[in-house]
Amino acid sequence: MVDVSNKPATVRLARAAASVSMLAPVRAMVMAGTMPKGDVLTVARLAGIQGAKETSRLVPLCHPLQLSHVQVDFESIGEDAIGIVTEARSTGPTGVEMEAMTAAAVAALTIYDMVKGACRSARIERVELLHKSGGKSGVWDRG
Repeated sequence: MVDVSNKPATVRLARAAASVSMLAPVRAMVMAGTMPKGDVLTVARLAGIQGAKETSRLVPLCHPLQLSHVQVDFESIGEDAIGIVTEARSTGPTGVEMEAMTAAAVAALTIYDMVKGACRSARIERVELLHKSGGKSGVWDRG
């Protein structure tokens, strides 16, 4: 792990995104909360939050962080995809990019798991960092 003991504690914020494509009728069921496995988006939101909290256990060289905020939101993309946007925040000596990206990835995996019985062609796409702020390197936004 990188030594961050001499870095000042600043407010760190990161946003990440992912998407899951599936058949349009299956996406409609997810958005309506009528999938056989239950309320997909509620379960995926909780899974994403838990994923952010467990990032240092999943990614070997990540520092364990005390997160002050994790948010997982969903949006419809076209007729056949669900977008996931996450945000992680902490005050500390290192960033929260991996926590935001892990939240997006775990939420996407959860959606996939809950729709795969109805849609074998579902796929996870584009897990990516959208924004980071705080620390020495300042603000970065995906262009």
